[in-house]
Amino acid sequence: VYTTLSPDLQRVANDALESGLRDLDKRQGFRGPVGRKTTEEMEELKTNPGGKLLTDIDEGAILEGVVTGVDDDGATVFVSGLTGRIAKSGMDWAKRRLKGNDLVGDAEVRSNAKPSDIVSVGDVIQVKILRVDKKKERLVLALDQEPVVEGALISLDPRTGAIKAMVGGYDFKRSQFNRAVAAKRQPGSAFKPIIYATALSQGMTPATVLLDSPIVYTDEETSRVWRPENYESRFYGPVSLRDALIHSRNLATVRLLDKVGINNVIRFAHRLGIDEQLTPDLSLALGSSVVTLEEITSAYGVFANEGVRVEPVALLSVVDSYGKILEEHLPAAETAISRDTAYLITNILMDVIQQGTGQRAKVLGKPLAGKTGTTNDFTDAWFVGYSPNLATGVWVGFDDMRSLGDREAGARAALPIWIAYNRSALEMIPQATFSMPEDIAFVRVDPKTGLRAPQEMKDAVIEIFVKGTEPKTVSNPKPKPADFFRVDSTVDF
Repeated sequence: VYTTLSPDLQRVANDALESGLRDLDKRQGFRGPVGRKTTEEMEELKTNPGGKLLTDIDEGAILEGVVTGVDDDGATVFVSGLTGRIAKSGMDWAKRRLKGNDLVGDAEVRSNAKPSDIVSVGDVIQVKILRVDKKKERLVLALDQEPVVEGALISLDPRTGAIKAMVGGYDFKRSQFNRAVAAKRQPGSAFKPIIYATALSQGMTPATVLLDSPIVYTDEETSRVWRPENYESRFYGPVSLRDALIHSRNLATVRLLDKVGINNVIRFAHRLGIDEQLTPDLSLALGSSVVTLEEITSAYGVFANEGVRVEPVALLSVVDSYGKILEEHLPAAETAISRDTAYLITNILMDVIQQGTGQRAKVLGKPLAGKTGTTNDFTDAWFVGYSPNLATGVWVGFDDMRSLGDREAGARAALPIWIAYNRSALEMIPQATFSMPEDIAFVRVDPKTGLRAPQEMKDAVIEIFVKGTEPKTVSNPKPKPADFFRVDSTVDF
C-alpha cells in the first residue's frame, strides 16, 4: 500500500497539535489531580519504588507521578521510581482552578495560591520532564494535565493534492473520530477569502472601497432581526477591500457578499472544492455554513496553486505480491479560477500575516498567506494558510460545541499550532516563492478613495491590479461633498 504520508511531517504535526492543545487547556484552568494514593499505597511506594534510571528518562516526556511532599517553594514528586521537583513557577498556571465538571469559564483565579493550595501529598498528577539534573540526581518537572479540548490538523501539497500529514484529534485511543476529514464545523472568518476572491473574479480590485458601518437585516418571513457586528464592537467606515480582509471586518464583508451575490459565492466555493451545502443567506459572510477542515484547506490550496485545483488524495496505489496494481489514484488537476484571481487573493492573505490577524506567523520569515477564523462564543478556532507548496489547516474546539473560553480566537488557539508545525515542516520541503502573473500592474492609489493618487499625495499606497482594472481617475486631495453624493442618491448612515 503506497500512501502520500510523510512520516517526518506527521511526527511534527502530532507534536504541534498535542503541545498546542495542552497549552490551551492550561489557560482554561487546573482540573485537579487525576487520582489519589491511599496511605497504604504511599507506604508501599516508599518500600518498593521500582521504576527507571535517570538515563532512561526522555526530556519533554509527560508522565504520571505521585506527590510526596509540598512546601512553599514547590512540590516533590515520585515519577517512575525517581524523585523529581516542581518549582513554584512550574505550577503557576494552575492558580486558575476549574470549579467543577470541566466547565470552561467556570473557574476562579487564586492569585495568592501557594503550592499546597494546588496539590497535596498523595495526589496523582501529570508532570512534564523539563530536564534531568544529574548533579542532584533528580528530575526537574512542571505540572501538566491531559487536555479535554480537541483539535485537528491537515497538511497537503497543493500541486499534487497529496496529504502529507493528518491528525484527527488529540489521542486516537481516546477517540477514533477523524476531525480533519469528518467533523463539519463553522469556519467563521476563515471562509471570507472565498467571498473576497469571488469579488476579485468579478472585476473588483484590492483597492475597491467597501463600507464598514452598522447594518440591519430583517427576515420578512420570520421577522427576525439580524445586526452583525465587528469583533472589536466598532465600525471603521470606508475601507479598502484589502484592509477589510486583512483586519477581518464583518460588516464590510456582509455588504460585499450582498453585492457580489450569494449564489455566485456558493458556486465559486464549489469550484474550489467545498462540497458541503452552503446556506444561501448573508450569514455566509461570517462563515455560518459548516465545512470540513480538509475541504477548506484544499480550497486555500487552489489559491496557492495559481488557480488549479487538485483533489486531495491520501492513498496512491495498492499492489499485490506479483506487482499487479489492484487500485490506483492519479491526481486530476483542473483550472478552478483564474491565475490572476489566485494571485490577488494570495497577495492580500500575505498581508493578513504581515499586518493583520495572522501576524504571529511573521516569526517564520517565509512567504506565507493565510487567514484566522473564530465562531460565535469562541466555539471554533481556525487558521488556514499556505506557502507555495504546502497548505495547512488547523481547527480547535470541543466536540460538544462549548466555548473554548474568553478571547480564545483563531489567532490565539489555532495559529500557534500552525506556526509550530510549519516552523519544522517548511525546513523539510524545498523553498519556493509565490509566482506573480505577467499582467499585474503596480499603481499608487489614495487609500481613502481607491483612485489613482496625485503625485503630491504623501500617504498614497502601492496597490496591485490586473492590467486594465487599475484606476484611471486621479483622486481629489481635497474632496467636496459633490465628489461623493449627487441629488437623489441613497446613502447609509
